[in-house]
Amino acid sequence: MTTKTLLTDYDAVLADLDGVVYAGPHAIPGAIEALSALAGVNVKLAYVTNNASRTPAQVAAHLRELGAPADDDQVVSSAQAGAALLAQKFPEGTKVLVTGSTALAQEVQALGMKVVESALDAPEVVIQGFEPTLGWADLAEASYAINAGALWIATNTDMTIPRERGIAPGNGSLVAVVRSAVAHEPLVAGKPEAPLFHTAANRLGATAALVVGDRLDTDILGGNNAGMATALVLTGVDSGETALRACTAQRPGFIIPTLPDLYQPYPSIVHDGAKITCGDAAATVEVAESGESTVHIAGSPEDVDSWRAACAAWWAFVPESSTETNPVISWHTELP
Repeated sequence: MTTKTLLTDYDAVLADLDGVVYAGPHAIPGAIEALSALAGVNVKLAYVTNNASRTPAQVAAHLRELGAPADDDQVVSSAQAGAALLAQKFPEGTKVLVTGSTALAQEVQALGMKVVESALDAPEVVIQGFEPTLGWADLAEASYAINAGALWIATNTDMTIPRERGIAPGNGSLVAVVRSAVAHEPLVAGKPEAPLFHTAANRLGATAALVVGDRLDTDILGGNNAGMATALVLTGVDSGETALRACTAQRPGFIIPTLPDLYQPYPSIVHDGAKITCGDAAATVEVAESGESTVHIAGSPEDVDSWRAACAAWWAFVPESSTETNPVISWHTELP
């Protein structure tokens, strides 16, 4: 009898890149091997990224250099999503100010749009995507154009991005700078909007895709918005604790330490009255007379089963929350 793994029920993996496959220029340990093994279990693969600083072909080339399986059309980027949103709203020949990378400009030009350099050129649209060399003058130019009436599209709003040396400001941080000068929100094309995930699944012909990402506010929220199964991998931005505190829309279906854990059986979450167990870990929720809620966890913060049990217990106690929650977390060798 074949052992059931986390992947058994899925025909495709839609994987994020930064914080999942690599951090900066280097692969995350075990990630390449896990991705390469998907074909052997008849699971298709696409990469869904909010990083709009490189073309899909450049991203695929980098993945191949790292040893990962990657054809150009397996990469679906927020730059493509941003350009597609632009094409839905404006005809060819529209003047567009690109506040972002050459790759983003190429996606816009490929649609027959006219890329301009300045707000003085009276662009009808500003499209903003991540580019690490952007400076104050670029953001100011975007602000001038938007305040003059240009529509504003952001490829994504990730506030941070994992780099080799740690966590750095992402496109969302740069978008926030422009927002402070224009006092309204952009249209957002990439994650956490659903179309990026549907595009990737459709390319693969997948009917049961699993979205794997390291960010609750983009990968997990986006996968949930698309009606797909979601797995938070703990190699990037978010953690078991941030998952526990997440609003309902950002809660993942699975929590795994690394990509190789896709090939392991996912442990059962057992409900025994108020007590939730997962492996050797257990959790309960207690409400004090003051109204303060405490999640009691028997286990270790380093053991992912502790967070799986704690999440299950807290989410059952607070099944619906439109905002981040903030219970007290109390650790024990055994439950009180």
